Amino acid sequence: MHLGKRIMLFICGLILFSMGIAQAVQVKYLGIHPWEVLHVGLYEMFGLSIGQWSIIIGVILIIITLLLDRQYIHIGTFLNVFFVGWSVDLILWLDFLPHAHHLIIDMMLIILSMALMGVGGGINNAARIGSGPRDGFMLAIADKTNFSIRSIRITLESSIVILGILIGGPVFIFTFIYTFVQSPLFQFAYLKGRQFLMAKKEVLEL
Repeated sequence: MHLGKRIMLFICGLILFSMGIAQAVQVKYLGIHPWEVLHVGLYEMFGLSIGQWSIIIGVILIIITLLLDRQYIHIGTFLNVFFVGWSVDLILWLDFLPHAHHLIIDMMLIILSMALMGVGGGINNAARIGSGPRDGFMLAIADKTNFSIRSIRITLESSIVILGILIGGPVFIFTFIYTFVQSPLFQFAYLKGRQFLMAKKEVLEL
């Protein structure tokens, strides 16, 4: 499989994913992704930046995952955690994304952020250079406990939301909608990404 095409998908996916996070932060009063609830809560309580907390939590999860199951940690995992953290901070600093303005418009913006995160995550994982630290952590726990990935995701993200609430993170209705919107878009983008890479491989073989 052509390495250049995989790297292109990997980077494009991370950029889209980062833009989705940054856009969600701009309308965070409607609720944001469970992990971002934690990052924003830590930022508002202790300072630093949202991206820096994303990196710190990501590194902690990588260390735990390495202790549980090394197979889920690759070079792309480290690139993922630092690229997304820095990109979110840069996008928020550049301040070119729309801010909260009107409820209807803001709802459209947060749905857009879900779409960006779902599609970005899908094509990023389709490149198979390395899953993000949160996905690797979830998969490692699922392997060790023999519970389904779905049940692990629900339990883990519910726990993160509770922790985020306790430290003052922004939780509202869209926090609980994220998974239902992102998951099908993630799967669609992942499959399309794999088809794109395989099609290129077939052309080269011809």
